[in-house]
Amino acid sequence: MEISKVYEDENLIVLNKPAGLIVHPKNATDEQSSVVSWLSSQYEDIEKVGEPFIASGTESARAGIVHRLDKDTSGLLVVAKNDETFYYLKSLFQTRKIQKHYYALVYGRPKEGHGIIDAPMGRIGLKRTIKLDGKKLLDSKPAITEYSIAKGYTKYSLIDVSPKTGRTHQIRVHLQSIGCPIVGDPVYGPKGWQKPEGLMRLFLHAYRLEFNTQDGKSLVLEAELPEDLQKVLSVLE
Repeated sequence: MEISKVYEDENLIVLNKPAGLIVHPKNATDEQSSVVSWLSSQYEDIEKVGEPFIASGTESARAGIVHRLDKDTSGLLVVAKNDETFYYLKSLFQTRKIQKHYYALVYGRPKEGHGIIDAPMGRIGLKRTIKLDGKKLLDSKPAITEYSIAKGYTKYSLIDVSPKTGRTHQIRVHLQSIGCPIVGDPVYGPKGWQKPEGLMRLFLHAYRLEFNTQDGKSLVLEAELPEDLQKVLSVLE
């Protein structure tokens, strides 16, 4: 599970996170490898950048990480090297001035080749949802996801997804809500449905980021599909 750098300057780093690696530790006693532990080993004092990250009621180092990827999601992750950059990047995410694109392999095919899912999200227990299901929907917040079909296969579709908001599990929940859950999703995917040969994890990869740095530089960064996901698509050809 090697982390690679896609871009670096005096203010920020863009990493390509492998699947299977958590971003932040779950709590103060969690000793498994994480992006935070890797950053701490590479950059002196980076643990102090940004406000503390709250998990399981305890605070841990943010280490300049501005947004998150799920453990089994691979791809691009932005990290600030100083507080000024951290809060600048945070404002870009809040005002939707960072464009994020993911590739997701889903079951079936959306009815429309291109669409926007505008469905507020909340949670029931630990599970994220857009449905009330007869219960109170906790912490409901706006959630918007744009998508288009990149390629169609017999039983699956490769979807280019661009979330406009940053809710936990947003892409996974929204694609499930239109009847096209992500292949390999252990939480929101259908139980027992056939997966393509060789797929051992969630097929979701953050492949593209576009934004302007605080000194006015326009960045367009990409990370190609990891080898394991490329092999899955080659089997479907």
